[in-house]
Amino acid sequence: MQMHIIKKEDLKNHIFIDHTLIINEIERSIKFYNWDFILSSLPSGSFLVGGYIRDLILGRLNYVIDVDILVPKNAINVGKKIADKFEGKFIILDEARDVVRIIFKHISIDIASQISPSIDIDLLSRDFSINAIAFSFEEKLLIDPSNGIKDLQLAFLRTNSKQNLLDDPLRILRCFRFISELDFNVDVTLIDFIKTYKNQLRLVANERINYEIQRIIRGKKASQAIILINKFKIFDYIQSEKNLIFLDLEKINFEEFNKFEKEKFLPLFYLVQILDEFSLKNLKFSKSEISKISLLRKWNLLLKVQNIYEFNERERFDLHQELETILPSFILFLPKSFYINWLTRWRDKDDKLFHPSNLIKGNVLKKYLKIQDGPTLGKVINYLSMELAYNRLNNFDEAIYKGKQWIQQNAPKCD
Repeated sequence: MQMHIIKKEDLKNHIFIDHTLIINEIERSIKFYNWDFILSSLPSGSFLVGGYIRDLILGRLNYVIDVDILVPKNAINVGKKIADKFEGKFIILDEARDVVRIIFKHISIDIASQISPSIDIDLLSRDFSINAIAFSFEEKLLIDPSNGIKDLQLAFLRTNSKQNLLDDPLRILRCFRFISELDFNVDVTLIDFIKTYKNQLRLVANERINYEIQRIIRGKKASQAIILINKFKIFDYIQSEKNLIFLDLEKINFEEFNKFEKEKFLPLFYLVQILDEFSLKNLKFSKSEISKISLLRKWNLLLKVQNIYEFNERERFDLHQELETILPSFILFLPKSFYINWLTRWRDKDDKLFHPSNLIKGNVLKKYLKIQDGPTLGKVINYLSMELAYNRLNNFDEAIYKGKQWIQQNAPKCD
């Protein structure tokens, strides 16, 4: 079965006249993504809601599918029966609010109970109009009380009410996620609200903020979101210092990066501009992420006091040694004239200066230089690696000879 994706031009032609096109796509997608088997187990009055419908209309559904279903009541019991019947993993996400998750091999399904007797009122309590669209499994109808479909067509982000955002302040940050992922324009009144209530984010669990940031820095329009985050000082409430590194992203040309490099290194480049190490630790980022940000900040701060052209051999070697695995994240902080040359050299895995790790094997040196593990071995490896990086060693024998010379000259410092 082939999945047909709704195109924007189709939406412009059909969306305001008839919901039939969207409804047909929803039913087609349910079969295509193979979750129609649960429908017979849902109670009367159940609805498909939220991001699934939004992403389907935008043509953004992919093979990692998250489904949100609203049932009239007893979501935990409904979910447990479905999980048992079809051998899914059952997780209670929020017992008080009656929300569960069922995980199958190919799909994750969240089931929640309606919070009000009317589906319209329930939808109007959601964060943004584009997420307040529902599909009735039973009646084959779309419910769109806040004109979310129109906002999707206009690429426009607005909230149903300010109170909705205050009910869960994380929604303030989610606004920037939709800017990053969807490239939407934002309602002016929503911007004013965010400026006023941004400090409410301190009430949100750090793990939830972490998740939104991870989504923001990986969106196709992440630069636009980062610009606004810095402009509105969204994370001032958590920063340990004001000395953040921020570039004029509108003037940066990312086109020198290939698809892989953009996906892998731009998120780190964006992250270093909005959060410092202290904030990252508080927001539960991994030790690896914090370490990388720390290195990027270290070398960027050095650039503020020393021109890259003035770096000596040791400084250049140390830079490439410490930033080898994340150098593209750093390159964008350099003058534009460096971009192509440094990227080209970094892409060449045989370039010894840009890939100085593992040029010399410690076990080999221990054997031929007759030294043990310790500070001396580390210093010899570092010295010979630098000699190799600058093409001052021609062969293995010369490396061993120079290694012995270095040990003799530094004998008083040896262990």
